[in-house]
Amino acid sequence: MTPLPGGRTEVDRLVAELEEAEAYEQQLRQLISDVRDRLAAGHHAEALSMLNAALRDIDCATDVVAHHRD
Repeated sequence: MTPLPGGRTEVDRLVAELEEAEAYEQQLRQLISDVRDRLAAGHHAEALSMLNAALRDIDCATDVVAHHRD
């Protein structure tokens, strides 16, 4: 395994990325659940607002799409 700066290996970096991706997936799943609840309660504008906020967050989170290597 190739050591990276700070003594981390490539595997360590990949494991950390996977953990971050899994946490992000959990956040998205929770958002979907919350939006469904709002829709079921008839709060359509609130659900739409939540989805728009999520899209803004996704758009700003370029590291989720393309990891920036140091």
